[in-house]
Amino acid sequence: MSVRTGTPVREALEGAIFAIAAAGCQTPRLDAELLLAHALGVSRERLFLDADLEVEGGAVHLLREAVRRRAIEREPVAYITGSKGFRRLDLAVDARVLIPRPETELLVEAALSLPRGARVLDLGTGSGAVALALADERPDLTVWASDLSEEALTVALANGQRLGLSVRWLHSDLLEDVPDEIDALVSNPPYVARSQTAELAPEILRHEPEQALFAGADGLATIAALLAQVAGRSRLRFVALEIGAGQADAVERLMREAGFARVERLMDLAGIERVMVAQR
Repeated sequence: MSVRTGTPVREALEGAIFAIAAAGCQTPRLDAELLLAHALGVSRERLFLDADLEVEGGAVHLLREAVRRRAIEREPVAYITGSKGFRRLDLAVDARVLIPRPETELLVEAALSLPRGARVLDLGTGSGAVALALADERPDLTVWASDLSEEALTVALANGQRLGLSVRWLHSDLLEDVPDEIDALVSNPPYVARSQTAELAPEILRHEPEQALFAGADGLATIAALLAQVAGRSRLRFVALEIGAGQADAVERLMREAGFARVERLMDLAGIERVMVAQR
């Protein structure tokens, strides 16, 4: 895109939208607004409220590079800006962690019903989004969070420290190194089938961590292994899992085999059965 010092914000915005749309990105206007605001160090609202705002100095290079990364590399906006909003929180994110999605907020909503003082584990915490949201909205809970990736835990720990929220962080492969002290478990585990690789957007396939996405031939390998471990933990009486489209029947069967008599399906805004909640 063509942008120079002194370019009016409206002109710079239109140029960024054109470049991003031409690359086939699905939300070019939103992407351009976020990248321009980031380059200028202002809010999105100021782009429209300040008629005299121009792209100047270092912001010229920042905007050019941001648009190049988005349009040419198809890098997600959240990785370019280094942040992503989730519930009431602003989380730092990078390529070490999966970008938090709006549908994952259903996990938080499901866990808000937990009794006062419950001990809840966010398994596969990534950026710490679910754990930190629970610590923020339900400070009476004892919140734990685990991940197999030490790099992801570094990101999550930094988010927790910056936000001043209390979470106990654990390095663990599923429940292997988690003490038998938790009452509830929430998780957005890997659930993409290897056969779906070609269906993934370039933003996901090229940039997000593979181990946080894929779970065997049918996408159920991690969920099945986790629920097999959960079956042997009688104290753990509440489980909420994010799942892929079309997996609800299989996951409900696995939950019932693990000893859960009550299973509920929560739909996301697209009408997809996205979160399974099991209680015993």
